[in-house]
Amino acid sequence: MNAEKERTIRRLRRIEGQVRGLIGMIEQDRYCLDILHQLSAVRAALGKVEDQVLKVHAATCVEEAIRSGTPDEQRDKFEELVELLALVKR
Repeated sequence: MNAEKERTIRRLRRIEGQVRGLIGMIEQDRYCLDILHQLSAVRAALGKVEDQVLKVHAATCVEEAIRSGTPDEQRDKFEELVELLALVKR
């Protein structure tokens, strides 16, 4: 497993722990604002993972499509990115 993949998995496991902590907070009827702060932290952590996966995609899949010289493949990868970025914006 390459280093980038390992870092991503470690981050996701940390997020998994945060989510389990949130479950505990809700079960314990913790203060709503504390729960909201933790939710915000989870969202930010997921955003960082999303950014990293997008960078890897651009550096591998998209770069490969560009190098292929095949216009259809290049167009497909570009359209995938546009659709993904439109979803992220929402």
